[in-house]
Formats: sequence, C-alpha cells, structure tokens
Amino acid sequence: MTDQDQTAEPDAPDYVLDEQIGYLLRKAYQRNSLIFGEKVPDLTTMQFSVLRRLSTDGAMSQNLLGRSVAMDGATTKGVVDRLIDRGLLDTAPDPNDRRRRLISLTEQGHKVIAHAVTAAGEVSAETLSPLTRREQDTLLRLLSRLT
Repeated sequence: MTDQDQTAEPDAPDYVLDEQIGYLLRKAYQRNSLIFGEKVPDLTTMQFSVLRRLSTDGAMSQNLLGRSVAMDGATTKGVVDRLIDRGLLDTAPDPNDRRRRLISLTEQGHKVIAHAVTAAGEVSAETLSPLTRREQDTLLRLLSRLT
C-alpha cells in the first residue's frame, strides 16, 4: 500500500461534510450560542427558555415546562433547581393536584427575563444578519417544519 492509497478519500465522494445539515446546524448553533453568551451573560439558553416560557404561559408543572421547551426531565430538573437557587423561580402546591408542584417566576425572575428578552431579540437579529429578511423568514419557516 502506498502513501497515496492511505490518504485517499473513502468511497463517499458525494458526502461533503461542509454541506451536511447536521454540520451546518451545529455551526449555526455555535454562532448563535456565542452571540447569546455575549448579550445574555447571566443565563444559559436553556435557562432563558424556561424563564421565557413561564413569563408568557404562567405557572406550570415541571413536567409540562420541560416538554414545552424541548428538554428531558433530568435536564429540566437541573435547570429549574439552579434557577430556584438563584431566586428566579419558586414552587407552590398545585391547587388541582396535591401531588404536583407548580413552577413560577419570582419577582426577581420577572425582572431578569424582561431584560433578557430584549437582549435575546438582538441575539436573533445578529445571528440572522447575514441573510435578507426574506431568507430569514424562509429559514425560520423551514426549520419549524423540521421540529
């Protein structure tokens, strides 16, 4: 076997990494995450999602909250626990089901998310800025169809 044989590409010449959906989505997500970290330094994207969902939809069970922001149960519990420790969330018994607790924003949580929403809008705008408005609308519409 020659050196050239050892460095030859596998039999998948049509598979170009730079053109694959997973690779491109990961790169776009990395770009978005970097911008988010700069503009919303005190929250992770998952923490932001939890706070925003509660600010728009009101108190809900941890299970429903996790499903509504596309997180598994263990991840949701960790995010909620950290936000409770920071004084941004609170829990209370569900008046309709004593076995369940409802998660809600504290007064401080309302303040934090109100500020973060403005910054998150800037994150989206900056992430999408290389695209025209029509391209942005198309991208968001197509991504919504994949989820």
